Amino acid sequence: MDTFPAGKSLSYACGTSEVPLLGKCIGQVLDDTAEKYRDHDGLVVCHQRLRYAYGELREEVERAARGFLGLGIQKGDRVGIWSTNSAEWVLSQFATAKIGAILVNINPANRARELEYVLRQSECQTLLLTQGFRGNDYIEAIRQICPELDSTRPGKLQSSNLPYLRNLIFLDREAPKGMMTWDDLLRMGRDVAEVKLRERELELECDDAINIQYTSGTTGFPKGATLSHHNIVNNARVAANVLRFTHRDRLCIPVPFYHCFGMVLGNMACVASGATMVVPASYFDPESTLRAVQEERCTALHGVPTMFIGELEHPAFRQFDLTSLRTGIMAGAPCPIEIMKRVVDKMHCREMTIGYGLTEASPTITLTRIDDPVELRVTTVGKVLPHTELKIVNPSTGKMAPIGQAGELCTRGYLVMKGYYKNPEATRAAIDENGWLHTGDLAVLDEAGYCRITGRAKDVIIRGGENIYPREIEDFLYTCPGVTAAQVVGIPDGKYGEQVAAWVKLEKDSNLSVERIRAFCEGKIAGSKIPHYIRIVDEFPLTVTGKVQKFRIREIMINELGIS
Repeated sequence: MDTFPAGKSLSYACGTSEVPLLGKCIGQVLDDTAEKYRDHDGLVVCHQRLRYAYGELREEVERAARGFLGLGIQKGDRVGIWSTNSAEWVLSQFATAKIGAILVNINPANRARELEYVLRQSECQTLLLTQGFRGNDYIEAIRQICPELDSTRPGKLQSSNLPYLRNLIFLDREAPKGMMTWDDLLRMGRDVAEVKLRERELELECDDAINIQYTSGTTGFPKGATLSHHNIVNNARVAANVLRFTHRDRLCIPVPFYHCFGMVLGNMACVASGATMVVPASYFDPESTLRAVQEERCTALHGVPTMFIGELEHPAFRQFDLTSLRTGIMAGAPCPIEIMKRVVDKMHCREMTIGYGLTEASPTITLTRIDDPVELRVTTVGKVLPHTELKIVNPSTGKMAPIGQAGELCTRGYLVMKGYYKNPEATRAAIDENGWLHTGDLAVLDEAGYCRITGRAKDVIIRGGENIYPREIEDFLYTCPGVTAAQVVGIPDGKYGEQVAAWVKLEKDSNLSVERIRAFCEGKIAGSKIPHYIRIVDEFPLTVTGKVQKFRIREIMINELGIS
């Protein structure tokens, strides 16, 4: 496989491959793998002490699928899941796919108001949930938005606030009033003949919608990116091929399943290649991840940069044997060059890749290749993947930019979502009349087809009429001895329009000061790019996936400075 730019003049690339796209549904891919690797480890869930061979995994998935049929769930019905990583999450992912229900991924960090919005907007009929996450009591949240719950029988919910919701399935042990347990669901499946499941599977098409993932938008209201079997199966398969996954690989998945990274590039990529899914914990924990890699002899590890930083800086890091590792994907946020080098060297991930994508693209658009020179794997997000088109356009004119010139990255192909659920206006704004998905990210394409992300279009700092790109300053700050992480944002300013602000984290016991950081910048970068505000912090505000919330940094700074 390779990528061929359209010539030296225009920023266009198309990924080619001798391996065709697969026209199969998710359940069919699981069936194929279970038949081929029946006795091979399919799923290992360390914190639940569960282990399924692929044959056993398929049996458990089908027990759950028949249970969902017993509940009366039809093709196209929405089934929400509000939970951290677990065996039940994986089983639900494949069981809903087998019956053609649309799995609605709900952020474990959501509170009652956010949950209500997602359930109403997606018109969820069924919700799977656990007790809670990090002090967020899910049961109390449900009762707030659905007070009828305590006076109803399981499966008979009728809520004035959530008119579509009927079933609540509790994934922990004893179900609260109005809910059934996961075991109840499996028992219900005993009364559903296998032929009923086979009949349902015959109704499915690979282009059917099968998953809704809510993404943040500039409007402030999450939008439900709707993905098909075809989107998910092929994006996972293409990525697995780039990583050269086989049934001998064992992938450690500390990233959350509710996001494409975990669900597609983790679970589905393993099933598509026969590799083993290894789930170290219910949510990211550095020590649990390191222990899972060692004990399960994992060959691959996924994560966002903050996760790899957490692992590298764990006090017991040197005590773990990570020599089984060879590859994985680091993505989800800009990947600092120095961190990537440490992952390759200290974690033995000599074939670690850097990826770029977004939920609306199922999610991966580009990946570095495992045999790329290290300098390309630490300075770019690689080349466009097979069966995928990419172009860079001038955000002002919409015209294709010349090679080497920054512009908005757009993509087209099998990977583009079906659209935002029940939001045609937002869909039209994201996908143009020619089928190009506009990512909102700024990038540069070189003559060899390698792509470099330069920032978010909306994150550009405009200071005194000059465009300043935060990523450039962040990369520079990483070269300052003693700095381990940096985040740069724009802060409103009466004179210049915006000023540059930087939050930095330091090495343990570092005596680096704000003044010394500023002095380090002098003469090395343009004066307009030297941060006007510098804060030394212990941590950044993060999402549950480990992404830095730059808008929160901006809000905190504005409040601290008393800017109206």
